[in-house]
Amino acid sequence: MSYKGYELPQLIQGRLVRRYKRFLADVELTDKKTIIAHCPNSGSMKGCAEPGAPVWISQSNNPKRKLGYTWELIQTKDSMIGVNTQVPNRLVKAAIENGQVAELNAYTQVRSEVKTSEHTRLDLLLENGSGKSCYVEIKNCTLVEKGVAMFPDAVTVRGQKHLDELVRLKRQGHRAVIFYLIQRMDATLFTPAVMIDPLYAQKLKGAVANGVEIVTRDTFIDTRIIRLRNAVEVCL
Repeated sequence: MSYKGYELPQLIQGRLVRRYKRFLADVELTDKKTIIAHCPNSGSMKGCAEPGAPVWISQSNNPKRKLGYTWELIQTKDSMIGVNTQVPNRLVKAAIENGQVAELNAYTQVRSEVKTSEHTRLDLLLENGSGKSCYVEIKNCTLVEKGVAMFPDAVTVRGQKHLDELVRLKRQGHRAVIFYLIQRMDATLFTPAVMIDPLYAQKLKGAVANGVEIVTRDTFIDTRIIRLRNAVEVCL
């Protein structure tokens, strides 16, 4: 990780044959050999897993891994898309630490995976030594239709609980933020996916009404780096 963004490992190009069992993908390489890659994305990947699309995978030399390849990127007709859900937390944390998120640049300490209640952890806790804390939950957004980014791409009970937790923390006097990282380059608007998870959409609107803040960023993506780009307008 550098201040410029999330640096991708050396990638191998191929073609997506299919994604299946949530965490597996068959990829045909340029030499026509088909390999099985780990798909680091538990969502539906609606619009991001079309058979035949160009994809890029990374290779690991770790002998303890069951699968030696990881699916990282896919190219659709509209945009390059980052499919690895481990990227957003790493990218956003480093960007905040390097002062690249204007809404969150008043903090000097950044902690990850903070337990906020018996059964809940949130992605980041930001502190500045003054006793004022800011809790941040980061969500990976890859569903875009006609320029509109939407979250979630499948019903998310866990995501609903995160919103409830942010509201609880806000009521305790903390700052609470939901950060939507759009891992693609073709979004001009963000909105909750009410047709997929109406309860999540309802809870998001309620959270905002109770003082929870929304921060959005789209990304620039190529086969070398993924970096934060622009804030995207929100419509609830």
